Amino acid sequence: MRFSGSIFKDGRFWLAEVPILEAMTQGSTKKETFEMVKDLLETLANRSDFVVTVYPGREGSFEVGSEDTRTMVRLLLRRQREKSGLSLADVANRLGAKSRNAYARYERGTSVPTIEKLDELLQAVSPDQDIVFHQSR
Repeated sequence: MRFSGSIFKDGRFWLAEVPILEAMTQGSTKKETFEMVKDLLETLANRSDFVVTVYPGREGSFEVGSEDTRTMVRLLLRRQREKSGLSLADVANRLGAKSRNAYARYERGTSVPTIEKLDELLQAVSPDQDIVFHQSR
């Protein structure tokens, strides 16, 4: 699983952003900035065994990914929920669940949602935002 990002020079620093995660960092060089992106996402995931790869693109774009889909999904769900200012109980209510654990198991990574379920979860945590998936080459 990969998320897209953008990188650009701002004065003497390079800035990199992964919009879907609302994550931004900077560095003195492009290479350093990509290393900072990797470190940022691995730190946000808070798992010692989680490894992120940065795939530089063209014209100011890049992708970040990991073979650990479970952790990528949990990071996405948590960041989107936090961005919306919702608690686990709020999201569970939006899903019509009686317990916040119904949602939390996805955010903890104990369950991996199907694409249909992921869409439902994302609608619950960020109903005013369309998340666009695209295939990279």
